[in-house]
Amino acid sequence: MRVRDRLHERTLGRSVEVTGIGLHSGRPVRVRLRPGRAGEGLVFFRTDLPGGERRPIRTHAAGVTDVDHATTLSAGGDGREAIQTVEHLLSALYGLEIDCCRVEVDAPELPILDGSAAPWVYLIHEAGVKNLASARRVRRLVRPLRVEIGSSWLAAYPSESLRVTCAIDFPHPSIGAQERSFDLSPRTFSEEIAPARTFGFLHEVEALRRAGLVKGGSYENAIVLDEHRVLNGRLRFEDEFVRHKALDLLGDLALTGLPLTAHLVAHRAGHRVHAEFARRLLSTPSAWRIEEAVPETATAAAAASAGLFGLPAARTLASPE
Repeated sequence: MRVRDRLHERTLGRSVEVTGIGLHSGRPVRVRLRPGRAGEGLVFFRTDLPGGERRPIRTHAAGVTDVDHATTLSAGGDGREAIQTVEHLLSALYGLEIDCCRVEVDAPELPILDGSAAPWVYLIHEAGVKNLASARRVRRLVRPLRVEIGSSWLAAYPSESLRVTCAIDFPHPSIGAQERSFDLSPRTFSEEIAPARTFGFLHEVEALRRAGLVKGGSYENAIVLDEHRVLNGRLRFEDEFVRHKALDLLGDLALTGLPLTAHLVAHRAGHRVHAEFARRLLSTPSAWRIEEAVPETATAAAAASAGLFGLPAARTLASPE
């Protein structure tokens, strides 16, 4: 994904709605995606709570309050006005390069839909996309960064575009070791990542439900496996499991607040590692710089020196220390 090729932030062309069931809460929920304001980013609002206009729940690592089987955000990071299971919608917005969007939700959890990001992609395509007047800024990694928790890790390396490599290893005959790399673009995301569904194991269901999770889980919104096989039909991809890990990673990458230019390599990573990486990245300003796309007519010499003659040049807004 060459994030510098576009000058302006983008948002939705019009409002769209969808209803469904929360994966963990089991509650019905209605979501409205609305065009966002310039510079606003991706913002959630809980419309079911009393008290006039609600506090915005911003997509930022500082707002993460839980990463147990899903990513939960709250206003101010204080656990109040929280919204759970945001990663699939955020993945669709991030993968389709939507910079600003208002998400209104009338329950504490987003709907799981079919367990993938494909329904969100469809909804965004239905809404259409429009440019905003604000310039698009990107965060370019300038030195490697790595986060490790137990046997899981996520590393990032400088790159000219956004590239994601994910590897998993499950001791299950239908999964095993899988690895996949993607050079990100909206088309690649829509066709190769978005349709990949979340997955779970039958032997874990009762324990998860006792913990207050997966109350809305079913054969219609997840890949379900017993000890030997997939129980609910054919896979959409032979390696659908690792593709879904890439989907989750991109959704959690939205927690960094700006599009990232880097090569991400994830090994057995999940929401906890993703969220810690987002926090580490934002707290390490020497590892990145923020750039703003400017018209090539502003300085042809700058474009040529950047190796981008004929494309928008990049203006550095903040350099590493």
